Amino acid sequence: MQKLPFNVWLLMIVGALAMSAASIVVFTGGIIGNDLAPSANLATLPLALMVVGTAVAVIPVTLLMQRFGRKKIFIVGANKSIFGALVASYAISQSAFWLFCFGTFMLGVGLAFVQQYRFAAMESVAPDQMANAAAKVLLGGLAAAIIGPELALLSRDTLSQPFAGAYLALAVLYFFAMLLLFLYRPNHIQEKITPSSGRKLSQIIQQPIFWVALLAATIGYALMSFIMTATPMSMHIHDGYSLNETKWVIQSHIMAMFLPSFFSGFLITRYGAAKMMMMGLFAFALCLIIALVDRSLLHYWCALILLGIGWNFLFVSGTALLPQSYQANERFKVQALNEFCVFSVQAVASLSSGWILYQFGWQTLLLISFPMLLVVIGAIYFWKREKSLN
Repeated sequence: MQKLPFNVWLLMIVGALAMSAASIVVFTGGIIGNDLAPSANLATLPLALMVVGTAVAVIPVTLLMQRFGRKKIFIVGANKSIFGALVASYAISQSAFWLFCFGTFMLGVGLAFVQQYRFAAMESVAPDQMANAAAKVLLGGLAAAIIGPELALLSRDTLSQPFAGAYLALAVLYFFAMLLLFLYRPNHIQEKITPSSGRKLSQIIQQPIFWVALLAATIGYALMSFIMTATPMSMHIHDGYSLNETKWVIQSHIMAMFLPSFFSGFLITRYGAAKMMMMGLFAFALCLIIALVDRSLLHYWCALILLGIGWNFLFVSGTALLPQSYQANERFKVQALNEFCVFSVQAVASLSSGWILYQFGWQTLLLISFPMLLVVIGAIYFWKREKSLN
């Protein structure tokens, strides 16, 4: 197998630092929100606003990269994340809920830049290596699964308010990530491609392959976020599990999201995106069934492990399939549309998760997740039928 270039490994390392923001906010956001929010229904708002920040920023970020190149904008993104982490730390120290929400929103904006790492990696390799490159970049999230929660607990009491030190430490991580991004090597062939030609989006989105790639990534991300956002509160606040037990489940889940990246790129190349998507949907279905059966620590753990695996198979498959729906000079507008859909729907899922948990309970939250799996199955069916007819 051909060696992956320097950019892929660099982006994997930087991603490990940068994606720690997501794991810290996932682990602490609902707990901090529960302490600071004026109403329990708003407890997950800081986490949801991180996703909203990503959704709002993905199109401007992609357009900026089209104009100024990836390297400069990656460095700008790291600076925005440093700012967001510092604001969040200050907000916690002042018990300022809405300022904390703004800080997590800015961290979400920073993550919109990080989401482009996988596309930058795919542009650095040959087409048959794209799935592998995207999967390797996502491996950075495996380290982030350990770094984020551990950093949160180790620095929990370093400042006067619990967890304020965690976000200060996160700002330091992002500073090192920014320094590493100066080593990124722009792909000059790709950078020279202009968007002056190419099909209109209205033509591109008529392709079934586009919808399969989009729905796999979008629904995979949304369902994962919907269940993951509610889990720390359901465990720690409703069911009385300790912070260490909750941390263990969340860490295991995030590791399960990224650990399959060691082999998912190879499996997609070997067996095809559609089969891997079906495996991802099967993992999601098992997750929901196990979580419905019981709320023991083991059931939470098993369900969240399967949730992570299902996300990886759907998201990596969708990411690898998307370039087959566009030409090189169409890539930025298609990537922008894809990212906007993924993170807009994820934002809705995150925003609604806490409210549904408090209003209707854990089991209802799980039951309303099942129909979304059928949407992806339907998209795959129509894509395969269209291919067989042609």
